[in-house]
Amino acid sequence: MNAMSFLVNTLFDLYLMVVILRIWLQAARADFYNPFSQFIVKATQPIIAPLRRVIPSMGRLDTASILLALIVVALKYTILSLMVGAALDVPSILLISIVSVFKEAGVLLFWMLILRAILSWVSQGQNPIEMVMVQLTEPFLGPIRRIIPPMGGLDLSLLVLMIILNFLNILLVQYVPYWASV
Repeated sequence: MNAMSFLVNTLFDLYLMVVILRIWLQAARADFYNPFSQFIVKATQPIIAPLRRVIPSMGRLDTASILLALIVVALKYTILSLMVGAALDVPSILLISIVSVFKEAGVLLFWMLILRAILSWVSQGQNPIEMVMVQLTEPFLGPIRRIIPPMGGLDLSLLVLMIILNFLNILLVQYVPYWASV
């Protein structure tokens, strides 16, 4: 049963990351002609297109994509619960879904920051994936750079943001009981 749980967890988490990236790309107004952005759009479009006909966007907020992210997590926990024979508790699954989407978004940002740091050492800035990462992470790093400007050619904003993300994760584990279990 552990192998099946791993497989279900992995598949749903990977698709959740793609859906979160779609929400994030739209919120950051990233380049949708970038090959990486095109992959994200093509992977989510078959499900989001019918949802958009029913659920309109609210300004820059793509409510259909947000709903899809919540559905993906709810479906994952429903399947995992059924696999172990646990009773379905709909309010708990909804709460876990909301918490999981936020946590996964934070984890995705964390790993994107690490990738961006590594790419900055080896790449010359011409990689299309790196350009999208800059567009996605710059709204978080820009305000930190205004407070702590680069010193001696060393940009500490990335490190500060990673510390903030870890602090928020530890803080939320203390106050949101479902946070630790997702």
